[in-house]
Amino acid sequence: MRAHFQKYSGKGQALPPVPKTDKLVWAWIGACIAIAATAGLSNWANAPFFMAPFGASCVLVFAAPNVPLAQPRNLVLGHLVAGFVGLAIFHTLGNDWIYMGIAVATAITAMQLTRTLHAPAGATPLVVMLEQADWSFLVTPILSGALVILLVGLVVNNLPKGGHYPEYW
Repeated sequence: MRAHFQKYSGKGQALPPVPKTDKLVWAWIGACIAIAATAGLSNWANAPFFMAPFGASCVLVFAAPNVPLAQPRNLVLGHLVAGFVGLAIFHTLGNDWIYMGIAVATAITAMQLTRTLHAPAGATPLVVMLEQADWSFLVTPILSGALVILLVGLVVNNLPKGGHYPEYW
C-alpha cells in the first residue's frame, strides 16, 4: 500500500525554468490578439466566434506551440470532433448530467482515435450542451473561432527569430 502512495510524491524533478522574456511577450501578444479578434468578430458580425475553451487553446498555441496538442489539426479538428460529439449527444439524449459525462468521455476517445487530441476541446461538448446549441454551432463559433486562433498562431509564432509553427498539419 505504501508503494502505491509513493507515486503521488512526484519523481523529484525540478520545476521547468521560467520562459525567456521574448517568449513571454510573444505568447502574450498572440493570446491577446487571438481572443480580442474572436470576441471582436462576435461583436462586429453579431454572431458567435468566441467560446471559453478558446482561452485554453491560446495557452497551447502561444505558450507551447511545439507540443502535439497545439498543432493545427489538433486545434481545429479537435474542437470540431468534440463539438460534433456534443451536438450528437445533446440532440439525441439531452443535456442531463450523465450525458455531459458521456459527451466529454466520448469526445476524448474520438479525438484520440482521429489523432486530433486537443485538451481545451474537452470542454467544447459542455459548452454545446449548456448553450443548447444547434448544428450551426459547428461553423460559428467552433470552426470560425478555431481558424482565427490558427491564423493568429501562424503569424505570431513565426515572427520571432527562430520561431517555427506548426510542427505538422
